[in-house]
Amino acid sequence: MSIDRRSAARPRSVGVYALRSVLLVISCLAWARPVRAQQLDVARRDSLFASAGRHGSTYERIDEAAAAPASKSDDGWPSGVVLHWNEYNFGFTTFLWGAAILEDYSSYNQDSLSAAHFDLERQGKIRDSRFMFFGRLHTKRPIQWQSGIMFDWPTWKWKIRTSYVAVGVPEIASTFQIGRIKEGISLNRVIGGYDGWTSERFTFSDAAIPLLADGVKWMGYVPEKHVLWNLGAYTDFLSKGESFSYYRQQAVGRLVYLRMDSLTGGKLLHLGAAVHVGQPEHDTLQLKSKPEVFAAQNFIDTGKFPATLGTIGGLEAYYRDGSWLYGTEYYLERASSVQANDPVFHGGDIFVSWIITGETRPYTAPMGTFKAVSPRRPVFQGGPGAWEAVLRVSNIDLNTDSLSGGQFWRITPMVNWHLNDQARLELSYGLGFLDRFGVRSTTEFFQARVQLQFTKLSAVSD
Repeated sequence: MSIDRRSAARPRSVGVYALRSVLLVISCLAWARPVRAQQLDVARRDSLFASAGRHGSTYERIDEAAAAPASKSDDGWPSGVVLHWNEYNFGFTTFLWGAAILEDYSSYNQDSLSAAHFDLERQGKIRDSRFMFFGRLHTKRPIQWQSGIMFDWPTWKWKIRTSYVAVGVPEIASTFQIGRIKEGISLNRVIGGYDGWTSERFTFSDAAIPLLADGVKWMGYVPEKHVLWNLGAYTDFLSKGESFSYYRQQAVGRLVYLRMDSLTGGKLLHLGAAVHVGQPEHDTLQLKSKPEVFAAQNFIDTGKFPATLGTIGGLEAYYRDGSWLYGTEYYLERASSVQANDPVFHGGDIFVSWIITGETRPYTAPMGTFKAVSPRRPVFQGGPGAWEAVLRVSNIDLNTDSLSGGQFWRITPMVNWHLNDQARLELSYGLGFLDRFGVRSTTEFFQARVQLQFTKLSAVSD
C-alpha cells in the first residue's frame, strides 16, 4: 500500500540495540536452565499439568516438574539444599529465581495526516526487564508464593509487579491468590506478557482493563462440569499512583465453559464471559492507548473526565485444533458520568495462529489462559525451533456524543520464532487506520522484538 511519506518519521540508527540484543541472546543461552519438556511424551506432560492444576499451582512449568530431583523425603519434599544453580531448598520453602528482558525495535511510515499529529521516531527500546522469585512452602496444604521486581526504564525506578501467595484448597477444586495479581478479566489480559502470540495486547485491553490490582482472587476449575471461574475483589490501598491503578476499588468475575482433549494437545474450546465494576481513582476516568507499539505515542485518548463508576463487560471465545489457535474477545465499558452523558466505549480483536512446525500451545487451569510455546526441537539442539504465523485484527472506538477519543483499527500479520524455551524473536507489520482530530490517517508499523528469559517464567509474568 502506498502512503504519502511527507513528514515521515526520521530514521535513527539502531545498530547499538541490535548488538546489545545479540549479547543478551548469548548470555541467556549460556546460562539457560536445562529444558527437559521436549523429552516428555504427551501423556506424561498432561499428567504433570493436571497434577499442578489440582494442587493449586500458580506457576505451572513443565521443565520444573520434569527436572524435579529424584531424591525426596517421605512426604515428597526434595532433599538437599542446591536443587539447581538457581533453585534452592531452604527447608521451609523452595526458592527459584530467574530474569527476563524484552527488547523492541520499531519504525514507521506515516501519511501526511498522521505525521501532522504524531512525531514517531525509529528506535529501539527495552520493553520490560525483571527479576522473578518463586517457591512453595513445606506444608501439607499446597501453598506457593512468587514476587516480581521490574525495572521501569522510562521512570528509572524499580517497581513491584505480580507478587502474591497462593493457597490451594483441593477440597473445593480451588486456589486463592492474595497480593498483587491479575484481576481475572480477559484471557488476553491474564496471559503472561512473555507468553502471548502477539507483541502487545489489543488496544481496548490496554485502554480500559487494568493489568494488575491488589486484593484477593478465587480461582476454580471442575473438569467434570467443564466449568472454570475467577472471582476477585481489589483495592488501591498500596497501589495509589501506579500506572495500572485505574480504580480505588473493584470487583471482578469471569466464568468459562471449557472442553478439551487435554491441556497440552488436541482440541480445546474456551467460551467465557466477564464483568468488572469499579470506582475510579479520584472519580475520574481516562481511556487511552498506544497503537500496539510500546515506543509510540498514544493514538487514542479520551482525556480525563468525571466518572463515579466504570462497568466493563465482555465475551471471549477460543478454539484450539492441534497447532491452530483461533480467538476473539470483545468488550464494552459504560462510565457513569453525568457530565459526559454516561459514555459507552467498545473494542476487541480477532486472530488466528498457526504453529508451522507442529507444536501445540498448552492451556493452564484454573487461571484460564494459554502458556508459551515450547519447541520440540530447539535450535541449539540442532532443530528448527518452533515457527508461528499470526494474523490479528483489532479495533477500538472511544468516540461518543460528548468525547472524541478516536477510533482505531489495526491489521497485524507477524511471525514468531521460538528458538528454545529461553529465546524468541518476533517480526511484525501493522497497518493502522485512525479516525481522530476530524481526519482519517494511516500509519504503517514495522516492529521486531527479542525476548530472553533464563528460567521458564511462563504464567508468572504480567
